[in-house]
Amino acid sequence: MTSPDLLLMLLADARLPTAGHTQSAQLEPAVASGLAAADVPAFVSLRLATVTRVEAATAVVALHHLRHGLALDAVELAWAARTPSAAMRATSRTMGRALLRLASRLWPDHRGIASLRRGASRAVVLAAAADAAGLDAAALARLVGYDDVQTVGAAALKLLPLDPAKVAGWVLAALPAVDRLAADVAPLTTPGDIPAAGAPRIEAWAESHATTTRRLFSA
Repeated sequence: MTSPDLLLMLLADARLPTAGHTQSAQLEPAVASGLAAADVPAFVSLRLATVTRVEAATAVVALHHLRHGLALDAVELAWAARTPSAAMRATSRTMGRALLRLASRLWPDHRGIASLRRGASRAVVLAAAADAAGLDAAALARLVGYDDVQTVGAAALKLLPLDPAKVAGWVLAALPAVDRLAADVAPLTTPGDIPAAGAPRIEAWAESHATTTRRLFSA
């Protein structure tokens, strides 16, 4: 059986054909609004404490539901209620569709993946992929947190005049926070456990970015 660690590396690989390269995790509108390079680490920390925490917790709860034969409708509703930005919900579902196409190819016989609705959020699709890959809740939460940090870092290199080594240092510095996030949300099992940790400024940036016609990233 393939090591869960190797499968985690696969799912965390930015080269996966899931359109991750089109995302800036709202860094692009933040930069357009005046965010400076020196502010990027704080931006990463803010996301980990808010919108990324919601996504990681949603994924963990969805994984629990999948492994106990429970319906996912309540998980999706809880996630949507905690994601007030329509633009962010739409982006998550777009990414979810891309990830579901890939997961369906990688694990064609997995019942959880096959049962997902086309409009499932990215967090729920990640949970199904994690179930197929044999990942535990903590590994899944770390995947969500690490992916978010790396998404911001990759976007920063395209949007700001930065030394790539400096960005790698920012990612390294954020890893303890990713571990803390995973430890916090891994025990969650019910939709009501998902934290309501919104970030109004990030959500406002997402909404404004969705209507702009001059942008490098889709979100």
